[in-house]
Amino acid sequence: MEALTILALSWQHLLIVAVIVLILFGGKKIPEMMKGLGSGIKEFKDAVKEDDKKPSEEPKNNTNATN
Repeated sequence: MEALTILALSWQHLLIVAVIVLILFGGKKIPEMMKGLGSGIKEFKDAVKEDDKKPSEEPKNNTNATN
């Protein structure tokens, strides 16, 4: 149970991380990074949906055939 408390983040921790990110990247760079992240997630979701629409193909050669 102690391992779970190590990973717990309070609002103070998140605020400190946000301030550090703001200092490192600056106010103008963060929206650009979030836009890139959002478009990447959208492309990933579209690819997953497109892959789900394709019919699953059966393998031509069955290597696990029983004798």
